[in-house]
Amino acid sequence: MTATGLESPSRPAGPRSVPGLAASAAAADGGVMDNAALAAWLAERQRTQAQRVERVPFAELHGWGFDERTGDLRHASGRFFSVHGLRVRSDFGPVPAWSQPIIRQAEIGILGIALRDFDGVPHLLMQAKSEPGNVNGVQLSPTVQATRSNYLRVHGGSAVPYLDSFRRPEPGSVVADVLQSEQGSWFLRKRNRNMIVEVGPEVEAGEDFAWLTLGQVHALLRQDNVVNMDARTVLSCLPDWRQDAAPGRAPHSDWEIRSWITRRRAEHEVEAAPIGLAETEGWHRTPDEVAHERGLYFRVVAVDVSSHRREVPAWSQPLLEPRGIGIAAFFMRRAGGVPQVLLRARAEPGFVDVVELGPTVQCVPGNYAHLPPADQPPYLREALARRDGARYDVLLSEEGGRFLNAQSHYLITEVESDFPVVSDEFRWVTPCQLDELLRYSHHVNVEARTLVAALRSL
Repeated sequence: MTATGLESPSRPAGPRSVPGLAASAAAADGGVMDNAALAAWLAERQRTQAQRVERVPFAELHGWGFDERTGDLRHASGRFFSVHGLRVRSDFGPVPAWSQPIIRQAEIGILGIALRDFDGVPHLLMQAKSEPGNVNGVQLSPTVQATRSNYLRVHGGSAVPYLDSFRRPEPGSVVADVLQSEQGSWFLRKRNRNMIVEVGPEVEAGEDFAWLTLGQVHALLRQDNVVNMDARTVLSCLPDWRQDAAPGRAPHSDWEIRSWITRRRAEHEVEAAPIGLAETEGWHRTPDEVAHERGLYFRVVAVDVSSHRREVPAWSQPLLEPRGIGIAAFFMRRAGGVPQVLLRARAEPGFVDVVELGPTVQCVPGNYAHLPPADQPPYLREALARRDGARYDVLLSEEGGRFLNAQSHYLITEVESDFPVVSDEFRWVTPCQLDELLRYSHHVNVEARTLVAALRSL
């Protein structure tokens, strides 16, 4: 990134499919599979992957249990993930100190999309995948979506299809490969390897997979609860092919943006200390849930799952269930002909490096209803008031393998070119600058990455 506010016009050419992304995005009517066949395929996947998800008491979890000393909820293998407590002190937001349960999953998984040319048009290999926490069963996911425990087959299940394309990619085939975080309020330092890899004609689509153009994926991204969170974060890591992402005058130079991020990380005071789940003040455990005493935020529950199309046909696990539907909104403006989005430097207790850039607004409004107006999230009122005119307003699920019925309204709203910035926590950033920031780990949070993918779909 340059210090002038103008991006360098020269970029590495990358794998041969990358220059064709604009053509793939324009192919909204399909390529290998037309839209009528795509709709029929998705409907058939919903039928064949029907799964049963039943709430059960914690005592009926198989292979999971509460530690007698700490109260932490763990798997008997010591793998997968655990739920324990976190004590937080922070100068970000209206509450300076609290305790909460949090998911700890130290291992790094792979989220990967395979890219292949058909008659000069790049196609993405997308998977129809059911997750126990999804509100509607099957959603469109990456080619590979697997934790390390899954692909090492700790559960004794079947092998993950296409995994070798990502663990052992061919030289010169990697389009994107970056560690990215997940929800910093629900995960402790959770990261996944987001990958896009070009493959050859030897890679064919299996029964639960389909080669789709970027235009088809974009159309599905404009529908409620079709494209899952893991696919959205990988899509955001694609090089930005749009004319709007070309170099242009930015309100802050690239050097200034990077310095601002560093300063926010250095100046925010966030102390997150792991504690036993039994020590989390304000939370109680019953036979059926771990919940906040005021019924806010989220609860931890147990489910029993059976599915005929997963690596393991039946299992049980904990899930985190949010209280209420969230809002994640980008405010967008045009200044001097250059589009810009308003990002917020967010400090969340689970982040690896204190601060990541998030949407203009990111919250579950119900969690703030009991607080005075001065303590409401900045711009929340404006986001709600302008919602009727939003350019993008889609209800999307969060990660269905760890969260139950977790959804957020994702919004992109155009505002006036002189829209005021209320504090140093916010900066206007161009698409070209966002594209560059997404090449690095832990700069753009998972909610903002969904909005990047959504913005490119418009």
